[in-house]
Amino acid sequence: MIVHSLTLKNFRNIEDISLIFDDAVNIIYGENAQGKTNILEALWLFTGMKSFRASKDSEQIRFGQNRADIQVSFLAAQANQKASIVFEEKKSAYFNEIKQSSVSEFSNFYHAVIFSPEHLTLVKGGPKERRQFCDNALCQIKPRFGEYLSKYKKNFVQRNAVLKDYKTNSSIEMMLDIFEENLAHLGTQIILQRKKYLQALAAQTKQIYAGISSGKEEISLSYIASFESEDEKALENDFLKALKKSRNEDMQTLSTSVGPHRDDIEICINGISARKFGSQGQQRSAVLALKLAEANVLKEKTGEQPIALLDDVMSELDEARQDYILHHIDGWQVFISCCDPATILKLKKGKAFQIRQGKLICDT
Repeated sequence: MIVHSLTLKNFRNIEDISLIFDDAVNIIYGENAQGKTNILEALWLFTGMKSFRASKDSEQIRFGQNRADIQVSFLAAQANQKASIVFEEKKSAYFNEIKQSSVSEFSNFYHAVIFSPEHLTLVKGGPKERRQFCDNALCQIKPRFGEYLSKYKKNFVQRNAVLKDYKTNSSIEMMLDIFEENLAHLGTQIILQRKKYLQALAAQTKQIYAGISSGKEEISLSYIASFESEDEKALENDFLKALKKSRNEDMQTLSTSVGPHRDDIEICINGISARKFGSQGQQRSAVLALKLAEANVLKEKTGEQPIALLDDVMSELDEARQDYILHHIDGWQVFISCCDPATILKLKKGKAFQIRQGKLICDT
């Protein structure tokens, strides 16, 4: 897919801006806190995913205003498309001027991969970050996976709430049974989908990492699940038994101690944990390989080349890794935010947009 243009009105610190993009490399540059990341965030939101900045919808409306509008025109499925999102008390989504039930509907046509400084902790951070990485990628490939996650979270919260009262009111045991059966079913689907995705991701990651390390090192990915059975019915039964067995313990903590919300992805380099023993260079190379592999799998599953959004990460990478990432995404449409475009422009031709205080100063 190719993004042709983006228009923002009262979005974050941007009052009114319209950008027409190059089909290849687009560099958004300027000093810190001027609005560069806001542009990349807007481009990302059309994937139907939540903001990578973990903010509330209300925070995306410019201070003093009661509405924000973002609109994008792009080429996908061999046709020109238009999508828009309106932020008010409630968020509204429109595709080719037809109102949609939610922004998640865009994921059928619009695909992107985001690489931000926060992703550099993907390897050395906690399990939650790795689960989130996997889940976000899956939601773009399988929109229904997002429904599983949402329903699982709802039943998870409900079970925890019932646990609080169960100690003094055992008559609500039937409610626990219902929530646990739902968790077992939904959780099984989540685990199986994550494992399947990780198999595809691992093959791509291995190939890319070999290129970054010049074949000197090998990376491997393993899904560390609460339950190991590959059979769907057996996995669901094991999960349900574990939930019932953990009730007494969970009543003490008022939390659910087993399930895919506790799972992890182990990343190893030459068979050794990259999180525990990897050097900073190895960890950054692993993250780079994971993000590029994510884009490759997304293209394989959807048939569309996703756009690449690189939010202020080039300065975090040495020149060799900068060169590799720009070489690897040759032929993609890429959007790069940075303070100084000179280094990147030396490596790639494209279009540059200078942003100052939420306004477009010039584009070249």
